[in-house]
Amino acid sequence: MGSQHRLAPTGFDRGASVAAGFLSVVAALGAVPAGAAPYDDTRAKVDRLYAQAEKATEAYNEADERADELRAEVGTARDRIARQQQRINSMRDSLGSLAGAQYRSGGIDPSLALLFSEDPDDYLDKASRLDRVTAHQAGELKELQDAMRELAQDREEAAGKLRELERSRKAVAAHKKTVEQKLAAARRLLDSLPDDERDAYDRASRSGRTGMPDLGSATAASGRGAAAVAAARSALGKPYVWGANGPTGFDCSGLMQWSYAQAGVALPRTSQAQRYAGRQIPLSEARPGDLVVYRGDASHVGMYMGNGQVIHAPYPGAPVRYDPVGMMPVSSVTRV
Repeated sequence: MGSQHRLAPTGFDRGASVAAGFLSVVAALGAVPAGAAPYDDTRAKVDRLYAQAEKATEAYNEADERADELRAEVGTARDRIARQQQRINSMRDSLGSLAGAQYRSGGIDPSLALLFSEDPDDYLDKASRLDRVTAHQAGELKELQDAMRELAQDREEAAGKLRELERSRKAVAAHKKTVEQKLAAARRLLDSLPDDERDAYDRASRSGRTGMPDLGSATAASGRGAAAVAAARSALGKPYVWGANGPTGFDCSGLMQWSYAQAGVALPRTSQAQRYAGRQIPLSEARPGDLVVYRGDASHVGMYMGNGQVIHAPYPGAPVRYDPVGMMPVSSVTRV
């Protein structure tokens, strides 16, 4: 999604008059040139809003992924705390039983017990055993104290994760609101266009190019890359849905994550993280299955398919489709 998707005339199947209007939109957030058609400025604003919404979508994906991780970590911490508490309770019971038995055996001073003992040798034997019990008890007491310190640390860690989870939930909500506002503003701008201009814009964004482009004879660099390519092709025509990672709708990074998941590879959720999911290579060495990351902020990603073509989920209203790899500035290429 974003203005750059509509910069390259080869990325759209449109009439000459429509193409002339769209070619007036300059690269990413650029200004509209003097003498542009009357409605080019509105289209450019729509494109900027789509680009901003995509950036917010990736931030939403990151926050949502972190919230999922934190929920799992909090669940694990709670289980560990419960097990540790059960262990501490058992240790306390054991120490209590030992202390009770010691008390019942008589807790008088050892020297007095020896003085009044009818059988000093028997007493000394019992005293030796009592020393061993006392040493064992001291060891158990230290273990209990260590366990209680560990429990306190676990509880503090879990409390911190819960606070972070709450912050992540708020971030998810904030990014979601931003995306919705940007998309609503874009829709209002489109609705402000005359019917013929709006229809032309919608046709251009929805159609892509007709037929299958020539992808050449290049092959993927690995079996998993080939499987991901096949999965991405199967998603052609599926709608762009922000925050979605398939199988019925996708945002840009969601399509990459889903496609590689079909190949048994777990990619990170965001385009920013996906750029580091493998080895970075020059664009000139790209092969089918490689991830092509766009813009300086890495807010968009597509999959290289061969012969200068990528497959990607462009922006709302535009389905998963092929476009030229140079449709917008390439930031990096990653081989998974």
